[in-house]
Amino acid sequence: MRTEFQPHIISSSSTARDALRSLSTLPDGAVLNLFVTDDNGKLVGTITDGDIRRGLLNNLEISDSVEQYMNKNFKFFVEDSNNSSLHKEYAKLGLELIPVLSKSEELVDFVDLTRTKAALPMAALLMAGGKGERLRPLTENIPKPMLLVGDKPIIEHNIDRLIKYGVKDIYISVKYLKEKITEYFGDGSSKGIRIHYIEEDKPLGTVGALSLIENCSKKTILLMNSDILTDIDFEDFYNHFIESKARMSVASIPYNVNVPYAVLRTDSTRVSGFEEKPRYTYYSNGGIYLLDAKLKDLVPVNEHYNATDLMESMIGENELVHYPLISYWLDIGKHQDFIKAQEDVKHLFL
Repeated sequence: MRTEFQPHIISSSSTARDALRSLSTLPDGAVLNLFVTDDNGKLVGTITDGDIRRGLLNNLEISDSVEQYMNKNFKFFVEDSNNSSLHKEYAKLGLELIPVLSKSEELVDFVDLTRTKAALPMAALLMAGGKGERLRPLTENIPKPMLLVGDKPIIEHNIDRLIKYGVKDIYISVKYLKEKITEYFGDGSSKGIRIHYIEEDKPLGTVGALSLIENCSKKTILLMNSDILTDIDFEDFYNHFIESKARMSVASIPYNVNVPYAVLRTDSTRVSGFEEKPRYTYYSNGGIYLLDAKLKDLVPVNEHYNATDLMESMIGENELVHYPLISYWLDIGKHQDFIKAQEDVKHLFL
């Protein structure tokens, strides 16, 4: 349990007086709500100062147990479940802090609806081990993901956006100047998340680090290059992936080609028709993927392996799908991209 939420938890053996004391000591701006757990950590109710006032008006005593005051019909999320629709429903009700329960009803976490757009049951792997050679000399003493775009590093924009969608387990693959990243983010506790570092002894390609993930409980993993600046809707991406029932989805970038001349339809030398100045749309790999976590077993352990290699193995009936990305996307690979990012970030809501 994250330490920031500990003050919101109270034992079922406590009294209403204890509950009032706990409510009064919550920090400024905190949600004035307590969560009542039994000796086994099971959530059995919630209590507010309003619940206590109503109990006193109904002739309860301030020394009576919180169990006599608490609300037993509380709202909650189930751990590792798709709670997207519930997130929206609870937000419309004006609720702020929602408990997350395990399948055995133990209290395992909280979701702050005022700070998140969703509570997606997935982990994320950010690829941050490259040298960024095309951006030299900017990357001579700092890894490309740590270059500032606006007021914070590129990779931090991605981490903060994942947090908005309720992603709390984030893996970062590191190699080049790795200490610049590990020292900046630490274990992620300052952001209320868990950051796990995967250290590459040698370059492993764009998906090779996936084989080194251990003890991941999530069924879905989002993998992305850490040097992408985007306002992608991770919830819509996730829901599209789940609904497709595929094993892998790649975010695709529409690329339009305008032909300034008439294009002939031909069969040998015979012209069967033509199209005047057509426009063709192709879809390019956007470097953001959603994977069935079991695909990890297909990635060679500690060997160079690219996402395109995995995609190639997935081509078949409903194994691989693409998600057309119509929102902002920029791969910061060259100096002109980095310059463009500095201006674009001023107008983005990341």
